[in-house]
Parts: sequence; C-alpha cells; structure tokens
Amino acid sequence: MEKNTLLAVVLAVVVLFGFYIAQAVFFPPAQHQAAAPAETPPAGHVLPSGHPPPVVADAPGAQIEEPAVPDETVLDAGPGFEQLVRIDTDFLSVVLTNAGGNISSFRLNRHRDGDDVVEMIFSGDSGATAFGVAFGGPEAPPQTAFFNVNRISEHSVMFYRHFSLPHSPEARFRLEKEYRFHPGEYMFELVVRLDGYHLVHGFDFNGSAYTLSFGPQIGPRFDRLDGRMRHGDYRQYFTFSNRRRRSERANDAIITTRPQWAAIAGQYFTLIAIPLLPGGFDLSFSERAEAGIPAASRMHIVRPPLAGSRAEDVFRFYLGPRSLDILQTYNTGNNAFGLHNMQLTEMAGTRGFLAPLERVLKWFLTFFYGLVPNYGVAIILLTLLVRIVLFPLTKKGSETTLRMQAFAPKIKELQEKHKGDRQKLNMAMAELYKKEGYNPLKGCLPMLLQFPIFIAMFNLFRTHFELRGAMFIPGWIPDLSVPEYIWAFPEGVQLPLIGWNAIRLLPFIQAGSQILSMKIIQTPDQKANPQMKMIMYLMPIVFFFVLYDMPSGLLVYWTSTNFLTMVQQLAIMKYLRKKKEAQAAEAPSAVIAPQKKGRHGDDPGKRPAIAPPRKKKKR
Repeated sequence: MEKNTLLAVVLAVVVLFGFYIAQAVFFPPAQHQAAAPAETPPAGHVLPSGHPPPVVADAPGAQIEEPAVPDETVLDAGPGFEQLVRIDTDFLSVVLTNAGGNISSFRLNRHRDGDDVVEMIFSGDSGATAFGVAFGGPEAPPQTAFFNVNRISEHSVMFYRHFSLPHSPEARFRLEKEYRFHPGEYMFELVVRLDGYHLVHGFDFNGSAYTLSFGPQIGPRFDRLDGRMRHGDYRQYFTFSNRRRRSERANDAIITTRPQWAAIAGQYFTLIAIPLLPGGFDLSFSERAEAGIPAASRMHIVRPPLAGSRAEDVFRFYLGPRSLDILQTYNTGNNAFGLHNMQLTEMAGTRGFLAPLERVLKWFLTFFYGLVPNYGVAIILLTLLVRIVLFPLTKKGSETTLRMQAFAPKIKELQEKHKGDRQKLNMAMAELYKKEGYNPLKGCLPMLLQFPIFIAMFNLFRTHFELRGAMFIPGWIPDLSVPEYIWAFPEGVQLPLIGWNAIRLLPFIQAGSQILSMKIIQTPDQKANPQMKMIMYLMPIVFFFVLYDMPSGLLVYWTSTNFLTMVQQLAIMKYLRKKKEAQAAEAPSAVIAPQKKGRHGDDPGKRPAIAPPRKKKKR
C-alpha cells in the first residue's frame, strides 16, 4: 500500500506542477509598470487649443480639407479647439472627444476598482485613441483633427469632417462617426460613414479603405500583466468563426479569416468587436509599446477597399465584464440590439472538459451565497457538500486501507521471496490482490478525485466575474479572487528566488491543517514507515509554495477540506472500530472436545492406523 500511496502522491504533485508550468508557458510573465489613468473631465467641458488642426500633407491617407474658400462642402472642416461630450446611462459614463471623434473614457458605473469605478480605456502619455479611424492599414496614423459635433440625442452623438484624397485636393469626401448607446447595455454601436458625393468614386488607401482601432489598452488599471496562475491580470486575444473560438497572437500579422467577432480579454473584463460589414473584415492585434503604458493591447479592424462613392458600416462593441449571465443575453435576444446566437459566452471563462464541473460548483456556491450572503461561508458550505458527496468513496477507501493490513505479512513474504525479480513480484502481488478481491486504487481514489475539483475551483475564482471582489473577513480577506496578506512589502520589493511581495497567513494555516490531516489519515504501519513520514511533511511544504499566491477562496476551500477530512476520518475510524468489535463478539468460539488416551500414550495419533491380526492359538 505504501508504494501505491507514494505513486498517487507523486502523480498529484506532477499534475499540479504540470498545470503550473502550462500556465507559465501559455501566459508568460510580462513585467510592466502601468501609468495612472487620466481623470475623466466633467460633462460639457471644452478645452481650447492653441494649435491649429494638423494637416496630413505627406501621409498616404486622406488630407484634411481646410475651409480656404466659402464652399458649403467645406464649411464643416472642424473647429479649432477640443470639445468633450459626456454620455451617461445606468451602466456607463462615457466621455468622447472631437479630436478624431474618439472615446477617451469609458467607465462602468456598477463595478469598482478600489475606491473608484472601473475605467475600461487605459491610456498612456499620449492619451486614448480608442475607436480612432486611419485612412489605410494598421500602420497608418489615426486621424486626430478636430471634428464637428452633432449631439443627436441623450445617448447618441455624431462627429463629422471633410477630407480630400491625396494628390487630388478637389476630390473631397465626408467622414462621419456616430455613437449610439443604450440604457442597460455594455454594448454600443459605432456607425462609420464615407460620402464621396460625385467627386470620389472609391476608397483605397494602400489596399484598405480605412482601419478602425482600439487602444492602447483595456482596463481596469493594473500594476503588471502576468499570465502565470499565481499572479493576477493578463491579456489574451481571440477570434470566433464557424462556432469555434480560436486563440490569436498579438504580432501585428493581418488575420484574413474574417471571423464573426474578435476579442481582447483580461481576467474579468473584455472588449468584443462585432463588425457588420458586407464581405467581412481583416484585423490584427498588437502590443506595440508607447510612452506611459508599455503593456499595450490593441485591436485593428481593417475595412477592405470600397468601390462605390458611399458606405455606411456598423460596428458593435461590447466593453464590459466577462459575466456569463450578461453575455448569455446575446444568445437569447434579450438585448437592445435583438442579437441571437452570438456565442459571446465563449468569453465567460467557462471552457474545457472541466467546464461542466465549474458550472455545477458555481451554481451551488451561488445557492449557498443566497442563504448566507458571505462567499467565504458559502465556500465552507460548498466544501461540506463536496465531502458529503465523496463520503461513500472515502469510507470505502478507509475500509480498503485497513483491510490491506490483514494480509500485509503475505506481501512482505512475497517481497522476500522475489527480492531480485521485480517482474515476478508484480505478478505475485497482482495474483494476491485478485485472490483477496482487493483493488489498491480504491484507497487512493478519494484523494485523486480532489484534484479535478481543486482545478475547477481555481478556474472558478480566476475567471468567473461574479466572484470578483467577493468578501469573506473584512480587513483580512476582502476579495476571495486575489491572494490575502497581513503585511505587504514596499512597492517593488520582492523576496529573491520565490518572488513573494507580501506575508500571507492563509498558506500557513493551510499547510498546518494538511499536516494534521495526514497524521490522522495515516494507518499505524504507514506512520512507522520512514518514507511515509517524509511524505507527510514534504507534501504540505510543496503545496505551501504552490498555493502561496493563489486566490484566497481556493485556500479557504482547501483548508476547509483538510479540517472536514479530519472530522470525517475520525468518524470513519470510530465506526470501523465498533464494527470490528461487533464482528469479534458475534463470531462463535471454537470448543475443543477432550481426547481419550490410547494404549500407546496420551497422543491418539500414535495409535497404529490398522491393528495387527491376532495369532491363533495352537490346540
């Protein structure tokens, strides 16, 4: 049994470290310092500009048409100053600028980031260029000239300005950008219109009509991006086509598959672009750095060349939480746009073969939270439920372990008999197990079943938006989705080699509870085994370092599991002891009948089996 237990322990460690290494490979660390977000200006604020609008004379795109003559087609060339427009809904507070007709601030009113609401546009020193238009491909500079502003309604605004084709100043066209927001929605529409009148009969700037870009980074703010499982936020890139989500790389390469939608995803928030363009679109993702925000994450949507003189393209953007409940509405049609079967739930973090288990755990966790509005208590109740479900297997495993002790001498005898032949020993052991009706894996099965649940709980706390900011103990564990700490090191200070930046209490409690649990679970012969003694202390130490920077909720679950396992094991041992005593009392005692002494002594076995024939007397 000791060898099988050792094998199970080694397998468990390999699984955990394999998962850790996989996270490190697919989400490599990126040590970046983030810039502080710019303050959102008040509604209606106007910033005068001392500089004239820039003229793109040598750019490969269109030139800005200046009002040199009183022609009505150029009277809307644009003001000489910046104007900010603010739009508020119950979900959003958005600030737009007429400098390029871009969005400079996009705040989620219902979600907090520390003491402030979540800002979804994270800009550097040069400011945000979210949803900027460039005439050309992704390498073309976005337009930053001042547009005219037309406030259409409370939740919609249009920016417009005239431009001219390069080398053809008389070929003027009009660019419009109209934003439409809706109450109760994180999704909005952006309509891009090009009107060449009778002067422009096509739009082709170096192989593209225009590029609509988001950048430089989606929020919320962060100290660094690191995809490893023990750290926090990250950025991933996806496209979706043919009912399949595909991971992409941010290498500036043009993606020509023209998917149904594309996304930039963080740990809890995402940008999803749904262009409604005839013939589809090309796109690329980029992480090119810029001053003030070295960790950039950009999306470029490339409009193919246009043959006509007019075009109206509709883009829909979802910029908000990766919440399964919210994204599900775009499958059912219960949204302001009437969208069905968009499969945006692919961005809700529920994927893989453990996704069904995650959903079940989340359902029960939400159910318990409804009973006791504290997610820490809900985790403990969920742990209790898991232990109850696994109790039959745990009880069976304990019975199997104790049963093995009965024929432990036979195993030692076989080990001595086949000391130099491993193959024969394995065959003899298998024969013995078959004869006794014993399966050694039954004793390890409850422990092995813990690991899928452990990984599902880890994914639950890292990806399910509803658990973001879930509190357990105020002042100590305010957010179960991140590691707790009792003392944080000064900014930028880390312990060498292990990389700790804070002293945490939960990992010490978890390691202590695991040692105590293993001492109770071990059988007397295992306690006397030096190898098992070493494992009893080595395993908690390994888990201590692996779990040190894990989400607090995961450690609450694991620690609760250890304590409940101890209680469960004590109850099982008491039950088995009583059962054994009852069986011993019911067994009939053997009664040995007294034997008569024979002619040949006290031992009747010494009597001859056949009496010799008697000799006849002679007469």
